[in-house]
Amino acid sequence: MRFTVEDLVSQALSQAIEDGALPEDVPRDPMIERPRDPSHGDYASTVALRLAKAAGKPPREIAEAVASRIGESELVDSVEIAGPGFINIRLAPVALQAILADVRSAGQDFGRADVGEGRRVQVEFVSANPVGPMHVGHGRWAALGDSLARVLEHAGYDVEREFYINDAGVQMDVFAKSVAARYLELCGRDVEFAEEWYQGAYVTEIAREILEEEGERWADADSSEREAHFKEKAYAQVLAHLERVLLDVGVGFDVWFSEQTLHELADDGLSSVERSIEGLRASGHVYEEEGATWFRSTDYGDDKDRVLRKADGDHTYFAADVAYHADKFDRGFDLVVDLWGADHHGYVKRMEAAASALGHEGQLAIVIGQLVNLFRDGEVVRMSKRTGEMVTFEDLLDEVGADAARYFFLRRNTDQPLDFDITLAKERSAENPVYYVQYAHARISAILRKASGADTADTSVDIAETAAALVRDDAPLQLLTAPQELALMRKLGEASEVVEIAARQLAPYKLTRYAEELAGAFHQFYTECKVVSDDEELTAARLYVVDATRVALATVLDLCGVSAPERM
Repeated sequence: MRFTVEDLVSQALSQAIEDGALPEDVPRDPMIERPRDPSHGDYASTVALRLAKAAGKPPREIAEAVASRIGESELVDSVEIAGPGFINIRLAPVALQAILADVRSAGQDFGRADVGEGRRVQVEFVSANPVGPMHVGHGRWAALGDSLARVLEHAGYDVEREFYINDAGVQMDVFAKSVAARYLELCGRDVEFAEEWYQGAYVTEIAREILEEEGERWADADSSEREAHFKEKAYAQVLAHLERVLLDVGVGFDVWFSEQTLHELADDGLSSVERSIEGLRASGHVYEEEGATWFRSTDYGDDKDRVLRKADGDHTYFAADVAYHADKFDRGFDLVVDLWGADHHGYVKRMEAAASALGHEGQLAIVIGQLVNLFRDGEVVRMSKRTGEMVTFEDLLDEVGADAARYFFLRRNTDQPLDFDITLAKERSAENPVYYVQYAHARISAILRKASGADTADTSVDIAETAAALVRDDAPLQLLTAPQELALMRKLGEASEVVEIAARQLAPYKLTRYAEELAGAFHQFYTECKVVSDDEELTAARLYVVDATRVALATVLDLCGVSAPERM
């Protein structure tokens, strides 16, 4: 509906220019937005305020020239000029009623847009080190990344999900030593466990699995051979566990990219890291100083140049990241999206500089997320009751479930710390936002079952099939004029805009906000408007709007990666 309003204002603006009411050279953007106060109308145009200087006329005069030319349209109820020159537009009931048919005919494609026009996007997220379980922050990135990928796909992008495995570097060696030490302890050997080694109980569990599978054959082996074997073994176990937990919450990846491959030598004798450095050198972005190799990141706005290769010959983590992003762009992505934790905030500018130096300015988007704080009954939760250690993402899933975890992780913008209330997430009440939204879908399903005469206890009833058989395509939608009906239809009409904005701004949290507003509009409608009554025509019309709401709620919940239950 927004696009229809934009067309109406654009045509009026063009007519005003043709009639000589406005100069030829003024911009023709209709500049449509939704008023903060619904009493001001369904849409507002700020075109008069924006064109005042270019047109050399007062804003209200411009507003009058445009508003008077919007003309007669069955879709528009009224056009008013307000304040310094806002053009407020209120849609006619027939326009809102038309939205319902669009929703039901679109089905799962409801709200789909073509903003992306098929452009290829890679979303890289989670990317936890394969040396232990994921913490709750990783859970937030899992929910955010997967939902963002879903939104981008719904907005017309060709999306690929990628997990970057940090399997190179010192942490992998420390992990191997940690597992080997616990293995020797389980074999009855005395071991001095270094303070910097991984301390968690999960390390002992990994060692126990190796002992049960392979026995004590490694107890007397050469330490370097033992650690090399355990490094690969433990790494594979942890990675398999990460993948299993992520699949449990509905998150799958198209590509698992190993950092180690960036350091492997190719036929030309160079690794990907070395090749990316040489590429930057050839384009004048690299220099040598004090025995180290530097990247001229200050040429792209960074506060200082960055080391790629240290004086001792070792590459920095940044060098590997440059090579990794060079590889991403070599794979032909039009946009690369990285989801990083708050501890990487200072890393953004140098990575953007590297992307620009590689010839891909503006093609890297980095989303920084803040920390997750767990609460239970108003108290901060830091330790797992089960293990006495850090609460892991898996612990949280076990307690609140995948739907609640994903929904709560999405409810705040990533630039805000997230306070996750475990007690609230488990409540079966309207205070729990995910329950509130899911209950709206379940309530609609119950209405449709009852109206169809289906056995309400029969769990095999397919709601989509029931709705298709029950809801009349020729339902008299013109009867839907009650304030609650109009408010619900208005909210349904916002879905495409929400998807488009969430995709453009890389902001899936807008989906949960919309889901709650839509559920609220439905609950209000249900309270004030009896759906099934003795009036057959009104019943038909209200079943139509109820089913359209079901489709919309299911679609938005799916974009969040959350189920739309038919019973609760």
